[in-house]
Amino acid sequence: MSSSGLFDTLLLLALPASGKSEVRHFMRHGGDEKSVQTYHLGDTVQLDDFPYVHFLRVVDESLESLGRERIFYADEEASFTERRDWGTLLQLVNQDYIVMTHLDMPTPPAGADHLFVRIDQARTAVGAATVFDAMDPDLRGLLADRLSGEADRLNNEIFGRRPSDLNGKTIVIEFARGGPDGASMPLPSTYGYSYAFSQLSEAILERAAVLYIWVTPEESRRKNRARCDPDDPGSILNHMCPEEVMLNEYGSCDMEHLLETSGRSGTVTVEAHGRRFQLPVARFDNRHDLTTFVRDESDDWQAADIGKLEDALSDSLARLWESYETARN
Repeated sequence: MSSSGLFDTLLLLALPASGKSEVRHFMRHGGDEKSVQTYHLGDTVQLDDFPYVHFLRVVDESLESLGRERIFYADEEASFTERRDWGTLLQLVNQDYIVMTHLDMPTPPAGADHLFVRIDQARTAVGAATVFDAMDPDLRGLLADRLSGEADRLNNEIFGRRPSDLNGKTIVIEFARGGPDGASMPLPSTYGYSYAFSQLSEAILERAAVLYIWVTPEESRRKNRARCDPDDPGSILNHMCPEEVMLNEYGSCDMEHLLETSGRSGTVTVEAHGRRFQLPVARFDNRHDLTTFVRDESDDWQAADIGKLEDALSDSLARLWESYETARN
């Protein structure tokens, strides 16, 4: 799948609201040639676990409106009731990755009932109980009818971007992970990037490099509040993560710990699938905000802001490319 001089798969990781989407947009803004030469980034194929987070919240809202108990979250402000559902999200991304990299495969059918099957399969993969297979058939049918539009929107959002071929493409996978505020390292299982990496498929781990956007948890919380658009809660750019989740799930981050304990500079060690992977990682330092201006119309961008962001990103991606090539050879 890989093209010479390009990242095959790039994991774009950070605490929420740290600038992931802004960085991705900026790296593509200068055109294809600059993106390839400066950032080793081909035309991007985007995957993200947030659409599934939003869908599971909509499932619970629908169940509650029907007078039934919630399944995934205790309330609108809470994190997952079943902690292994952090892995469920990435198992769904693994499913998406297979579809995006095997272009002879059909895309998953639209409709909520098909998505219910996928979610149960993902839960089984992390050792959690199935939800929809065990549900009363009448309730499942009613729920599928209510969520058909939301499920179709999600299906189109993800698979509507499926390319006709992968030549010159880079698959970019975005997600955020962390741990409780004040947590010591290493983070307990199901928290942080250590658990997240272990849930990724062999195909992703074999092909991926990691660009980590580094901000403090305090700055992440501030930017999370600032980006909120209550009229667009399902948007990757404009959604607000609940404050309780920000403190309990993103109050700390284990990326620095993983880098320090890896044993090989510029990588993190991942034990998964009976193998050991050394994932190349570069940190892009966004602790002094370099990215928020990208949310504005590009005509309003200032040359000084563009220069600072371009210099910092090109330095990070050059280091990452060096580690990536070394790991592949």
